[in-house]
Amino acid sequence: MIVELKKEEFWKCRELVNEHVQIEAIAVIESINPGRIFVDDQKHPLTGLIWLGNNDGFIFFGDEQNEKFNREINGFIDSVIVPEARKVQLEWFEGVGNHERWNEVIKHVFDHRQLGSWVQRVYTLKRSDYYLHSEPVINVDYDVIKIEKSLFKDDLIKNIDFLKGKLLEFWTSIEDFLDTGIGYCIIHQNEVVSICFSGFVVGNVHCINIETLKPHQGKKLAQLVAHHFVNECLKNNAVPYWDCMEMNKPSVAVAENLGFEKVFEYVGYEFLLE
Repeated sequence: MIVELKKEEFWKCRELVNEHVQIEAIAVIESINPGRIFVDDQKHPLTGLIWLGNNDGFIFFGDEQNEKFNREINGFIDSVIVPEARKVQLEWFEGVGNHERWNEVIKHVFDHRQLGSWVQRVYTLKRSDYYLHSEPVINVDYDVIKIEKSLFKDDLIKNIDFLKGKLLEFWTSIEDFLDTGIGYCIIHQNEVVSICFSGFVVGNVHCINIETLKPHQGKKLAQLVAHHFVNECLKNNAVPYWDCMEMNKPSVAVAENLGFEKVFEYVGYEFLLE
């Protein structure tokens, strides 16, 4: 029977995770970032499923040949995940394997569902590869600001709740982010219009989350705010980690323009939660 672990039990899964793929899994297991973990056995887990706290997907980990887990997972998704997903308006199950051997298992276990797939790219950046000269020059009406405690006390910022909301998708509290993460935003006419911050952190590796509001896209704001984020990382001997869909050409372009190099790819799978 698949069961949910309590947060203080997450450590039982640490040795089951492939450290050389998604850092998000480790971040949840080490309770750096929020998430839920479901396993085949509460005392001695062999296989499990991580539900990322930002509702941005699920990660299968451990023994992919665990027949008991694979036999039960569809029923568990229908009876437990679907009702919980409805509470947060989540309509799609987007899952990845923590190692590539999961790919065939996922396709087989969910072959009765309308299963789609995509390719995800992961980039990292070394100091020696950083294209400092690619930092764009933009309109003087845009100001780059570090995300720190004083920013949240600025009553002139019209949409500070937008920034708070984005951070809280990944972090338990704003304080947790400020203690562990790095972030920059761009302000235009007292409005946050572009952000780049640590979504997940494991050790000195900072997984980037970046977003620009639609009316301000196409102005190289993402590239500019990412430069400031990368500079801060390198100054603190942190490793910037960029994870995006292969089909997301604007995100790929920003990463490669800064000098990020692709280190691996993995496949994601999706189906409608009904």
